[in-house]
Amino acid sequence: MFGLAAVGAMVFAALHFGDLESFGSMLRRARPLWLLAAAGLQISTYILVSMGWKLVLDKAGTPLPLARLIPVAVSKLFADAMVPAAGMGGNIYLVRRLVKLGIPRGTAVAALLISMIGYYAAFALSALVMLLMLWLHGKATPLLAGIVTAFLLVALAIPGLALWLRQRGSRPLSPLLEHIPVVRSLLHVVGEAPKALVADKRLIMGVATCNGAIFLVDAATLQICLVALGNRGDFGTAFIATIGGSALAALAPIPMGLGSFEAGSTAMLSLLGVPVAAALAATLLLRGFTLWLPLLPGLAMMRGSRGRRRPARSRPSVPAE
Repeated sequence: MFGLAAVGAMVFAALHFGDLESFGSMLRRARPLWLLAAAGLQISTYILVSMGWKLVLDKAGTPLPLARLIPVAVSKLFADAMVPAAGMGGNIYLVRRLVKLGIPRGTAVAALLISMIGYYAAFALSALVMLLMLWLHGKATPLLAGIVTAFLLVALAIPGLALWLRQRGSRPLSPLLEHIPVVRSLLHVVGEAPKALVADKRLIMGVATCNGAIFLVDAATLQICLVALGNRGDFGTAFIATIGGSALAALAPIPMGLGSFEAGSTAMLSLLGVPVAAALAATLLLRGFTLWLPLLPGLAMMRGSRGRRRPARSRPSVPAE
C-alpha cells in the first residue's frame, strides 16, 4: 500500500507541476518501433541472467543449455514478485528448479550464491560510477552520497552474510538471529554450496560481468523509452537514473521496490534536466518492460515447469565440503 501511495504521489506531482495534456499525449505518441527495441533489449537481460548461471553449471561439470535456463530466469522474476518470502522466494525457486532439471543440489545452491555475489558486486560498482558521474555533473549532493554509502553497506552485507552462513554450514544460530526471516531462509540453502565453486574468483568475476551488463541494458532501455516519448535520450543520464532508482528500491522495505524505484528514477532524471512529466512517463514505461509485462509469461512458465523430474547426475564434479 505504501508503494502504491508513492506511485500515486509521483503521478500527482508530475500532473501538478507538469502539463496534464502533454503527459497523456506523450504516452499516446510513443513510437512503436522504439518500444519494440526496448522490449528486445529486455529479452536480452534474461539471456544474461541465464549465462551467469550457466557459467557456474559449466564449471561444476553439470552444463545445461541456455534454452533450458531462460524460462527459469523468467519464472524466477514472477517468484520474486509474488512469493517474496523475505526476499528469498525467487532464490528458493531457482534452487528447486535447477534440482528438478537434474543439477545436484550443492551445485544449484552454488549457482544461487555466486549469482547473488556477482549481482551485488556489479551493483556496488555501478553505484560508485553513478556517484562519480553525478560529481562530474556537479550534482553529487551530501544526500545522494549518503544514499549511495548506505546502499554500499547493504550491498556488502548481504553477500557477506551468505558467505558467513556458508562457512558455518547448517549449525543452528542463536535464537535472536533465527528470528530474522532472511537469515533463516539463507541458512537453509547456502550451507550446501561446494567451497571449490564459491571460492573461484574468476568465476565470480564472470558472473558479475553478466550482471553488470544487465544494468547497462536497463539503462539503454530507459534511454530508448525517453527517445520513444520524443525526448533527447542521453545514456549517461539514463544510467544515473536507473542505478539511482535501483539503489533507492534496494534500501526501501517495499516488495519489488514498488514506488521507490519510480520515485528515485524520476527524481534523478528531473535533477539532470529531463521534464518531470517525461521523466515519470519514461520510468513507468521502463517498469512496464522490466516488471509488469514479464509477470504473465513468468506465471505460465512456472506452471509449465511442473513436469517430470529429470534424473539427477550420479557423479558431481566438484566435491561438497
